[in-house]
Amino acid sequence: MNTHIMKKAHFLFTLLALFALGSSAQVKKATNPQQAKMDSFIKNLMAKMTIDEKIGQLNLVTGGEATTGSAVSTDVESKIAKGNVGGIFSLTTPQKIRKAQEIAMKSRLKIPLIFGQDVIHGYKTTFPIPLALAASWDMPLIQKTARVAATEASADGLNWTFSPMVDIARDARWGRIAEGSGEDTFLGSEIAKVMVKGYQGDDLTKVNTIMACVKHFALYGAAEGGRDYNTTDMSLDRMYNDYLPPYKAALDAGAGSIMVSFNDINGVPATANKWLLTDLLRKQWDFKGFVVSDYTGVSELIEHGLGDLKTVSALSLKAGNDMDMVSEGFLTTLKKSLQDGKVTQAEIDRACRLILEAKYKLGLFDDPFKYCNDERAKNEILTPANIQFARETATKTFVLLKNQNQVLPLKKSGTIALVGPLANSKANMPGTWSVNADMEIVPSLLEGIKNVAGNNVKILHSLGANLTADATLQAHSTMFGREIPRDNRSEEELIKEAVENAKKADVVVAALGESSEMSGESSSRTDLGIPAVQQRLLQALVKTGKPVVLVLFAGRPMTLVWENENVPAILNVWFGGIQAGNGIADVLFGHVNPSGKLPVTFPQNVGQLPLYYAHKNTGRPLEDGKWFQKFRSNYLDVSNDPLYPFGFGLSYTTFTYGDLKLNSNTLKPGQKITASITVSNTGKYAGEEVVQLYIRDMVGSSTRPVKLLKGFQKISLQPGESKTVSFNIDEEILKFYNSELKFVAEAGDFKAFVGPNVRDVKTADFKLVK
Repeated sequence: MNTHIMKKAHFLFTLLALFALGSSAQVKKATNPQQAKMDSFIKNLMAKMTIDEKIGQLNLVTGGEATTGSAVSTDVESKIAKGNVGGIFSLTTPQKIRKAQEIAMKSRLKIPLIFGQDVIHGYKTTFPIPLALAASWDMPLIQKTARVAATEASADGLNWTFSPMVDIARDARWGRIAEGSGEDTFLGSEIAKVMVKGYQGDDLTKVNTIMACVKHFALYGAAEGGRDYNTTDMSLDRMYNDYLPPYKAALDAGAGSIMVSFNDINGVPATANKWLLTDLLRKQWDFKGFVVSDYTGVSELIEHGLGDLKTVSALSLKAGNDMDMVSEGFLTTLKKSLQDGKVTQAEIDRACRLILEAKYKLGLFDDPFKYCNDERAKNEILTPANIQFARETATKTFVLLKNQNQVLPLKKSGTIALVGPLANSKANMPGTWSVNADMEIVPSLLEGIKNVAGNNVKILHSLGANLTADATLQAHSTMFGREIPRDNRSEEELIKEAVENAKKADVVVAALGESSEMSGESSSRTDLGIPAVQQRLLQALVKTGKPVVLVLFAGRPMTLVWENENVPAILNVWFGGIQAGNGIADVLFGHVNPSGKLPVTFPQNVGQLPLYYAHKNTGRPLEDGKWFQKFRSNYLDVSNDPLYPFGFGLSYTTFTYGDLKLNSNTLKPGQKITASITVSNTGKYAGEEVVQLYIRDMVGSSTRPVKLLKGFQKISLQPGESKTVSFNIDEEILKFYNSELKFVAEAGDFKAFVGPNVRDVKTADFKLVK
């Protein structure tokens, strides 16, 4: 066949393929009348819109109640009236939202506003911080927290949340590790899916659902040095295999929007990164929702060095960002950029259409005031059922790190010395990003213990220490109404008082660690230990010889080597929401047996960071059981081991694992093998255990991690009871992105591991045969 004929044949084939695609699309469109109805409505509306009104839809402003940056929107009402605002965030209550929506309904085309808020771990009923929720390893529980949050937020006028945050975080210095699900791709992806389902339900037009916004796209959790907002740099292998899957999982679950991250990727800030927002998100992943910048993310491109506001606004729109949060670069420059040929009408129309579609999907065009129901606000927020659920949820997230000589649970008799700056602080119980919590109704730990302990327990309370010795650092660590009043007595006086109480007590409960704002956004730390003044208090308490229980408040992994060696019992309670005080007491006194497991690795010291279990081997790995070998990959001064491994968590009871059994040692495509293990409760208490499955690909075309979580089950066992837990292993869970970014499972040898954490596992071998 000559070249001319070949070209003609190729052209005809292409035409036929395009025709087939078009026909398929037409058939698909014809079989989806709801989509066709929306398309027709949006098309007709946009035909009536001026360029100013289209650009106005791309403008997201603050309502002035709360901000996460220094900029605050101004002249908002006037802009709404002119059609220059597409949405508002940080404005709540049906009355305030109705007022703003009424202004929009008087604009020329009466396009409704969308109302968003940082509903991160609950609304008024605030649940444990996301990292704590991840420690529950309980997907139905986590989904229900999002469902309750959506019900309450929508009852208060909101219809959009900037959640879930699905950033993988492996450097505990980064404060926003508290806001996500930890270090693991598989666990993070599972949580991302259920959070989206909890917020959005099965129908966004229902009045008790809200649109999810997945953040921060992408790689934000890998900020260099663990310093917030910092640059990010990583290989495509790590990006596709470790960091991108949770975003994809959330979008596959139906999330309606996605928020861009602050960091740069391959030298281009995410807010202006066309590869990220168009090539990957739109073309590879086929995302149909809309993209919003983070707070002033567009104008911050100026500091990144990409140009002035007009230039960076055009770059951001062209990259695929649809909505500008607070910067107002789109509002003030895009029309001129269109005239100058720097952006196209099609690009503005794309962004406008996607935002209008979101409003349509929420049912706002049918009823702009559907979320402005005073009765719902009165009856569906902070209900007794929600508050009780918050208390139960808190107890599921606590991780028992140590319990020497069964110090816990405590007896409901005798004298307890309750000591520490977190012992009687209401405001620090809910944790970071609890912007809607009513601190007046939050019980402190002191109140919780009194509520649960009963009349036969005497409580001796003392401060013992300020949060930090440095008053300025304490002020920075207790912002946004989370103050812990400083005691102006000397450190020695405070410790002396606490020690005197300890000597009079049967047991000491030391409420120590971080304040809620020592983790979270813009709260990066280089020292991850308990603040030194608190450590000195703890050391003095231990010296009394009385049994000490460390109730550790933390929004991140902390360095606890001395504490682990010297304190009899350590209960990591993270920040447990508005019922943390009662929930902690429930666990301390044995009303609930702790079942949390770490979703992050705890290092021995900061020098080990970033530290995570799913690392790759080197060509010179340290031999098992060794601390140091010359010319091997290790440190001179500390072992490679973490203090507490990923997945770790104790119970008041004990669980024994039998041998791991596979029903076959050979796996073929299209088939599966079953891994089974018997778990027995060999202790005295009923308890829950998270049984974890890990896989290692022993030989691959690319280097593979030493272990990867591929399944988990949470089971409940009575004393003396045994259960056999089974996991299915198929070709799909063995797949990874190879060096050519092809998603494959390669034939060869594999190891399966099952156990209570990533370290203490039973092992079995199998082969994938093709």
